[in-house]
Amino acid sequence: MITTLSGDTSRLRAAVDFVKEQDTAALLSLLLPGLDGPELRALAERCDFSHAALLVFPADETALHAMITECGLVVEAPPQPSVIVRERLALRHQRCAADLSVGILRPAVDCPDGTRRMVEVFALTVPPGSSLEALAAHERAQQHEAHVAFEVTAADPLVLRGLCAALGRYGATPDGGGYNPHENGTVFYFAAPAQAKAGYRRVELYVPGDYRDLLAAHLDEHRKGQPAEHMLRLLTGAWTTQALAAFARLEVAEAMDAQRSVSIAKLARQVGACEANLATLLRYLAMLGVVSQDGDGYRLTHTGALLRTDTEGSMRALALMYGGVFYESFAGLEHTVRTGQVAFEQRFGAHHFEHFARDPRLAELFDQSMAAGSRMFDPLPAHPILAAAADGATVVDIAGGNGELLCRILSAHPRLHGLLLERPHTIEAARRLLGAAGHTQRCTLRAGDFADVPSGGEVYVLSRVLHDWDDERCREILRHCARAMSATADLLVVERVLPADGSPSLATAWDLHMMCNVGGQERRADHYARLFADAGLALVDVAPLPLDGSVLQVRRAAPAHS
Repeated sequence: MITTLSGDTSRLRAAVDFVKEQDTAALLSLLLPGLDGPELRALAERCDFSHAALLVFPADETALHAMITECGLVVEAPPQPSVIVRERLALRHQRCAADLSVGILRPAVDCPDGTRRMVEVFALTVPPGSSLEALAAHERAQQHEAHVAFEVTAADPLVLRGLCAALGRYGATPDGGGYNPHENGTVFYFAAPAQAKAGYRRVELYVPGDYRDLLAAHLDEHRKGQPAEHMLRLLTGAWTTQALAAFARLEVAEAMDAQRSVSIAKLARQVGACEANLATLLRYLAMLGVVSQDGDGYRLTHTGALLRTDTEGSMRALALMYGGVFYESFAGLEHTVRTGQVAFEQRFGAHHFEHFARDPRLAELFDQSMAAGSRMFDPLPAHPILAAAADGATVVDIAGGNGELLCRILSAHPRLHGLLLERPHTIEAARRLLGAAGHTQRCTLRAGDFADVPSGGEVYVLSRVLHDWDDERCREILRHCARAMSATADLLVVERVLPADGSPSLATAWDLHMMCNVGGQERRADHYARLFADAGLALVDVAPLPLDGSVLQVRRAAPAHS
């Protein structure tokens, strides 16, 4: 082990010397040939060269500290777990991540210009004769984890997007990254361009805080350059759906806390689960950011809290639906594509509305799952048509489910009245929700079908209805609306609209879902416009909503003049 220690020590000493010799602007120009002038200065103002990093393989903790001391460094804090490097090693060498205990030490380096930087030392303990010796030899030779890092000084999403774009313009390409919950920091890795002259092939942008939303796009770009890894992740997507559904069914989130960790043993007792198997599930969900490992236990993240029943905007019902009946029917997607028949009907023997109507528990879960996407509705009560409606005007919500959207509109506009048209088995759920909000006196509940759309409303609402049906049925529904509407009434249609340019959108995913499970489809705005025209209506405006939703404003078409 003397030779191994000397080799790791030599690499560590070289990293210390490199840190002392560089400054931010000089290093950026070495890493990104062609970057100079105002753009170099702008980049250097928004990030600081913070450290050089390497991965070492000491036989034990004593050997690690001897190495650090020999290089003239002092460690002031105990090692922290390295989630990101551990996962990268596990993926590269087809190892279980739990078997790779990688720690991070960050001894300070005092530079000649008075700046204090660091050397980041990733340490994987490899005792003599360990099965990890081959892994260590490969990593020493390839130096996959060696990199230089810049810390973003004024972190916000706009600055971070700009920095990532600037690195891309000068040849750096996404090369992974991750979020470390132990430090609450987000890491974006890049491969340096081939022409780089710094001696390091990887660049890190470190951002204090949780930026996993931007990280997801960065990782998607990285996976495009790793087709086998990308395909493997795609193929295992079903595992994620079932992991989230199992987590929801077992009500693990209800037994967890966002502020403190709870031990596996305690969680297993509370939810009635096998302790070892629950640990495996939580380890997987920690990788997804649903829970966070904290010592010997786990705590709930903000994302995971959405699977609690009592969380505002809870998505637990969605997890149960997508991991339950819709998961079963999606197994028939090939049948739908091959024959044009709806997979849900093949699996359950009835259209999904009929199937749910026969099962009150499932019908309630479906209504709850529809309400789980209610963040799409957040801006809708402020729509100009509702804001301008006269005192005492009536808003008619057609097939409005449990009344979630109508409840929001009535809460935002105390001067308005509401009428909810729904199937009989859903009316009671709507009555409870609207009653709890204090809207009973201002809202009429009417059991009926689309043919029963009442006249007399100033504003009509069709929210996430048309995508359930084929074009002919949509025309029929819209004709019922047109017959009920006066010449001055407005119809607000809420749907996910397919982008005309084919850009990524949740609407594209829901189009597949509607085809397989309902027999409906998502549509482009021009497609909706044709359907409206066929029913004697005209599309006036389209405005965006959250979750890739849209609200389409529709009025009666002006009569044609001969």
